[in-house]
Amino acid sequence: MRPAMVCLLGALLVPSESPGETTWKKHVVDEGRHTTNVVAADFTGDGQVDVMANSAGATRLFVGPKWTMQVVDETPQHDAIHAELMDIDRDGDPDFLGARYSPGLIYWVETQRGAAAAKPWPVHVVDDQVNGIHGLLVGDVDGDRKLDLIANSGQPTGPFANSVVWYDVPAEPRKSTSWPRYVAGKGDAPGLSHYLGLGDLNGDGRNDLLTAAKGGPQAEPGTGEWFGWWEAPANPRTDGWKKHLLGTGHAGATNLTPVDVNRDGVMDVIATRGHGLGVIWFEGPSWKEHTIHSTLASPHCLAVADLDQDGDPDAATVGYESKIAAWFENDGRGQFQTHVLDENQCAYDIRAVDMDGDTDLDILVAGQLSKNIVWYANPKK
Repeated sequence: MRPAMVCLLGALLVPSESPGETTWKKHVVDEGRHTTNVVAADFTGDGQVDVMANSAGATRLFVGPKWTMQVVDETPQHDAIHAELMDIDRDGDPDFLGARYSPGLIYWVETQRGAAAAKPWPVHVVDDQVNGIHGLLVGDVDGDRKLDLIANSGQPTGPFANSVVWYDVPAEPRKSTSWPRYVAGKGDAPGLSHYLGLGDLNGDGRNDLLTAAKGGPQAEPGTGEWFGWWEAPANPRTDGWKKHLLGTGHAGATNLTPVDVNRDGVMDVIATRGHGLGVIWFEGPSWKEHTIHSTLASPHCLAVADLDQDGDPDAATVGYESKIAAWFENDGRGQFQTHVLDENQCAYDIRAVDMDGDTDLDILVAGQLSKNIVWYANPKK
C-alpha cells in the first residue's frame, strides 16, 4: 500500500472518544522482535497474569507484572505463526500451543513450575501432517464438555490439503507423538484459509466450524475471498460436515467469530478482511452483511468480547497497514462506534484478557511490523 493511502486511512480514523472520556493506556511488554502471536495466563502460579509468545523459533515467557523475560524453548523449527492455550496435561496450569505454517507443525510446550521452571520446558508434537496452519482454536467440537483443538490445513499440498481439522486430546498427551485427528472441511477450504471460529450457527445444539480464505495472487486462481462455515453432523468424528458460505468476493478474508451481535437470539458472525479492507458482521440466519468499518487496512486480528461491560459483544482489531488499533462499541443492536486506541501500532494477533486483575477486559496485541508486544488498559468507568 502506498504511504499516501496509509495517511488517508489514518485521517479517516480519528479518535472518537467523547470529551472527558478516559483513554486506554498503552503498556509495553516487549520490544524489538517481529511477533505474530501472543497469549496470556498465569503460567507461574503466583496469581499474576503472564504473557507468552513465540518469535523466530523462541518461545518466551514474560512474567507479570514487570514482564521479566525467560526463554522456555529455543528451537528454530518451532517458529510459530499462531498460538493458543490449553491445560493439555490436566495438571491445573496452562500450556502453550504453537503452529508453524509450512511445513506444517503443531506442538505444545509443557508448563513447568518450581525448580523445573528455570530449565527448558518439554515440547511435544501434536501433528506434523497438516500444512499451511495459520490458525489454532480451542473449544468443544464434539459436545462432550471437553476442550478439543482445531486447526486449518490451508496449503493446497499434503495429505490434508485445503482442509479444516480438529483433534481430541489423547489420554496421555506427554507420551503421544500425534493426536487423534478428524477432518471436518475435507479439501473444500481452498484459497489460503486463515483463522477459525466455533459456534452453533444453525441452532441445532451442535458447534459448527468456521474459517475464511484470503485468496489473492498467492492462492490458486479462482479460489479464496470467502467466509464460510461447516455444519456439524450428528457424529462429528465419522459423519461428513456440510460447507456453507457466509459471503464471497471478500478479498483478503481472514478472521471470523460467531456471536449474537444484536441480541435477537440468533447467531451472527463478526469478521475482518485482514489482507484487505474493513470490519463487517453477517446477520444470521440470512447472513446479511453490515459494515462496522470500511477503510481499516489489514485488520489481521480480531477479538470479540464485552469490552464496556454493558452486556453486548464489542470488537477490537489492529490494521497493520493503517497502523491503527481500534475497538468498536456495539449499541446492542449491531450499530458500532469506532474508538481509536493507537495511531502507531501494527498487529498480527490480539486477545481480550484481564491483564491487571481489575475485572474488566484489556486488549493484548502482538505487533509484527511494530516489533513489539503491548497491552491497552481498559479505563475504569
